[in-house]
Amino acid sequence: MKLQQLLSYTRKAVDEYQMIEEGDHIAVGISGGKDSLTLLYALHGLKRFYPKKFELSAITVDLGYEEFHLEPIEKLCAQLEVPYKIVRTDIAHILFEERKESNPCSLCAKMRKGALNDAVKDMGCNKVAYAHHKDDIIETMLLSLIFEGRFHSFSPKTYLDRMDLTVIRPMMFVDEMDVIGFKNKYDLPVVKSKCPVDGHTKRQYAKELVRQLNQEHTGAKERMFTAILNGKINGWPERILQKR
Repeated sequence: MKLQQLLSYTRKAVDEYQMIEEGDHIAVGISGGKDSLTLLYALHGLKRFYPKKFELSAITVDLGYEEFHLEPIEKLCAQLEVPYKIVRTDIAHILFEERKESNPCSLCAKMRKGALNDAVKDMGCNKVAYAHHKDDIIETMLLSLIFEGRFHSFSPKTYLDRMDLTVIRPMMFVDEMDVIGFKNKYDLPVVKSKCPVDGHTKRQYAKELVRQLNQEHTGAKERMFTAILNGKINGWPERILQKR
């Protein structure tokens, strides 16, 4: 996937779900993975020509794993002239040494998002962009169906009233395979996750299930995504289709 195509998908999401307003200061949550680095490129590129002017910053919550080196991301942000902040935490130590969690994902996500949101507010940002793509949205819907018994997925835009902060997901129309292609084409400086349960989670199960369903029933993934967009899910904002 070329940058122009990435920007087209990103603008589609931003426009249809009114993600960006004039004067916004948006923080990109950078995990070090391919998704968040692609999002950084997407919003950096969009910023150059989008009619509503906004500021952009980047933040990484360092969970405290050894050998997790962020120098390549610091260098990239400097090249893009995007202010970058690293928040050091002891989350890994708390999860695996103090609490010895066998299923740490939920607590880890809660602690990580708390640290991220606090840092976002400290930087003066009013919005934070998460790098969830189309596959993430579909996988979340399947997990909700299987384990919660409801048709649900996270919203393209969510206002957190207690934080006075808005979460946006500008890559919601981007396929994961396109993200992989973008990472390879532009040689993104991915910093591999050091989490010991990475690749052994319920989300990985959902990812493999979606892949199997799509192989056995061509187009199943796109139809599931269409069902989500048209499903009137509680908490989702109104979608305003753009005239092309």
